[in-house]
Amino acid sequence: MAKHGWRIDRAFHNYIYFSFYYPYVRSVYHLFRLLARYLRWFQPLKFVIRTSFDRYHAKIISLSDIQKILTLNEDIDIASEQNKQIVPFAYAYRILFEEADFIAVMDCPCKLTLNAPAWTINSCISVGRKTSTFWLDHCGEKYHARKISPEEALGLIRKFRQNGYLTQAFFKVATGGCTGIICNCHPDTCVSLQATRFARRFDPALSMNANSGYSIEYHAEKCRHCGACARICHFKAIQVKDLSWIYERKICMGCGLCTEHCPEQALLLYRDTEKTHPLDLDLIKSERLAMEKQGSANGI
Repeated sequence: MAKHGWRIDRAFHNYIYFSFYYPYVRSVYHLFRLLARYLRWFQPLKFVIRTSFDRYHAKIISLSDIQKILTLNEDIDIASEQNKQIVPFAYAYRILFEEADFIAVMDCPCKLTLNAPAWTINSCISVGRKTSTFWLDHCGEKYHARKISPEEALGLIRKFRQNGYLTQAFFKVATGGCTGIICNCHPDTCVSLQATRFARRFDPALSMNANSGYSIEYHAEKCRHCGACARICHFKAIQVKDLSWIYERKICMGCGLCTEHCPEQALLLYRDTEKTHPLDLDLIKSERLAMEKQGSANGI
C-alpha cells in the first residue's frame, strides 16, 4: 500500500506476484505458449498482448550502466514522460532507486519454469529497501531470498555475463510501475525473452524487451575473425564468415556481451542516437539538471 496508494488492486497484484512468484510466472509462460500455438489467427489477441507488454516489460542494460546503479549514493525518482525515450512503453516507465545499497537476491521464476541449471537459479536481484525487504520477509524460505552487498551483486552479474547471460531491468505496473528488479537472463531460460518470441508470431513489431541504447563499434585492425562475438550474440546481429565481419545494427540489442567476450578487444559499445536512450544514471541526471536550469531560465 505504501507503494501503490489508493490503487488497492495494484497493491494486491503486487503482493500476489511476489508471494507466488514461481507459479505466477509459470502460468503466464504456458498461457503464452498456448496462445502462440493455437490462436495466432485470432486478431483481437494482438491488442491484448500489446496492452500486456505496455504493463510488463524489460530494458536491456550494459555492464557499465548496471555498475552505476549498484554504486548509487543517492535516491533517484523520475516519473517524467521523457522516460519513455529510455523505456518506450505506455506504462511502467518510472525510474526509481531508493536506498540502492539495500539489495536482495532470490530464485528466478523463469529459470525454475524452464529447468535452468541449478547454479543459475538464485539470480533475481532487487535494488532498494522496500521490495528487498518484502522478498526477505515473504520469500526467504520458498525462494531462498537473502540480502547481499552491492559488491556481491556486481560479482554475481559479472559471473553470469561471463557465461553468456545478459542483464535486464524489469518494469511492471504490478510492482509500482518502476524499475528496481534486475535479472540475469538467457533466451533459453527467460520467460520475458521467450514471450517476445511468442508475441512476434502475432505481430513482428511486438517486443517486451527494449534495447540498451547502444550499438557496436568495430575495429577491423584488431579483429582475428575468431567468431567469439557471433557465438555469444543471442540476437544473431553478428556473423563472421571467413575474413568478413557482418553486423546488423538494427537487430542488435546492445547488451554488450560481444564486447566483453572479444579476446582482441576489437568491439566497443557506443551510444546510438537512433535507438532508445540508455539507462545511464549519469546521463539521466545531467539531462534532468539541464531541464531544471532551462525551466528556471524560462521562469517555470
